[in-house]
Amino acid sequence: MPHKPIAAGKSSFDLIDFATFLSAVDLRGEIVFLDVACGIGNYAIEIAREIREEGTVHALDLWEEGIAKLRLKAGSLDLENIETTVCDVSKKIPLGDHTVDICLMATVLHDLIEDGTHHGALKEIVRVLKPTGQLVVVEFKKMPGPPGPPEKVRLSPEALLQILEPLGFQCCQTVDLGTVTYLSLFHLK
Repeated sequence: MPHKPIAAGKSSFDLIDFATFLSAVDLRGEIVFLDVACGIGNYAIEIAREIREEGTVHALDLWEEGIAKLRLKAGSLDLENIETTVCDVSKKIPLGDHTVDICLMATVLHDLIEDGTHHGALKEIVRVLKPTGQLVVVEFKKMPGPPGPPEKVRLSPEALLQILEPLGFQCCQTVDLGTVTYLSLFHLK
């Protein structure tokens, strides 16, 4: 049985301004959306509501209990456009090469860095993203908490760029999502 991820059961969704998120991330058209390390799927549920039958949300997590909760909630809301999978995203994302339009890492990259698994996860994200795809990273601002993790593990927008640029990502924009979170949007060069 896989270990329980660092922040299993916690979600930053209630700490963001979802309207600002939606204005930064273009969810129009028939998109394939990937929520990496989705936990109980608060982001996945709301994204699935937005795109409805126009697209598909793939929600992945190592934490079996979180995926089970997401499946129940999606079923109770009749959201048939969510595909859930228990997997270790640092080893293999169970999607084909260049099939994802938008990949979301919502307050998870700092945890993957703490676990030492971010290299594998990011390599897999590069593999599954379409050449025109976007990587959306939501992180806690580099300041003392709570809420959120200790300041020493938080990632500033500059630190994100240092991690992602060598993998071929270019930052298009960074926006505040609230008092403690921000979003950075990346494209592959």
